[in-house]
Amino acid sequence: MICPLHGPILKENLSHYINKYDIWSSYKPESEGVFIAYASIHGNTANAAKELAKMLEEKGAKKVVITDLARADMAEAIEDAFRYGKIILAASSYNFEVFPPMEQFLRHLKSKNYQNRTIGIVENGTWAPSAAKCMKEIISGMKDINLIEPTVTIRTTLNEESRNSLITLAENILKD
Repeated sequence: MICPLHGPILKENLSHYINKYDIWSSYKPESEGVFIAYASIHGNTANAAKELAKMLEEKGAKKVVITDLARADMAEAIEDAFRYGKIILAASSYNFEVFPPMEQFLRHLKSKNYQNRTIGIVENGTWAPSAAKCMKEIISGMKDINLIEPTVTIRTTLNEESRNSLITLAENILKD
């Protein structure tokens, strides 16, 4: 039945809808898994994010979802950020800040009162990496965020040191 003023009136399977409301209203994760959101300029950050996704799967992550913020539907990326309890943000530095698709994504999350999540950060910058600092500034205004170490810094492309840091980040985010 549809109420002309308020929309559909639910009469069946009410426990399903009440459970969904309870999850969403308390900002709990809906599914177990890790969401990787990346914003890459030349593809090197994208490569690192994809390699991290493989690492997480090899280490037993139940589900890993990866999204290119520069090309994906922002609404779907936000949906995935709320669906999973663990998120890794990977972005290139850009004009001493963070690549704009990542900044927009984080500002959307902040405006929707994003909270109660575990976050890992990966930045990429050749001369003066700045993405992590900018992402952390936005995240600092969010409630009950557990920031996982290490913050990984890539200098253009992955090398042995940054790859080892990604492995540590993968292990630490799965422990939490």
